[in-house]
Amino acid sequence: MRLVQVAQRAVDLERAAGFYADLLGVAPTATFDPPGLVFFDLEGTRLLLDRVAPSAYLYLEVPDIDATVQRLRAAGTTIVTEPHVIFPHEDDTLGPAGTDEWQAFIEDSEGNTVGLVEQRAR
Repeated sequence: MRLVQVAQRAVDLERAAGFYADLLGVAPTATFDPPGLVFFDLEGTRLLLDRVAPSAYLYLEVPDIDATVQRLRAAGTTIVTEPHVIFPHEDDTLGPAGTDEWQAFIEDSEGNTVGLVEQRAR
């Protein structure tokens, strides 16, 4: 079984689409308005921005959490939590053994919290 789609609340669809296009570095794959839906492809999993969806916590893997947070801060994004180590991976249960899991949290254009994650070698 694999995750196919995640829906996220988008009060202002155009604003949210712009925010996620910048964050993800890709354009939407489809827009249907009405009824108010924008889709992004995240390597085979769809991110659906939906006017009537509830807020969800999204955690997105980034290659360099510090650079990503700096870029987003410069663009005016609210940084909720600065990059920090959440936990070390001693085995492969939740991430590559011998790495530390770094996370930071931002607020998207719609007030949803989004987690950024980097697996960093010690």
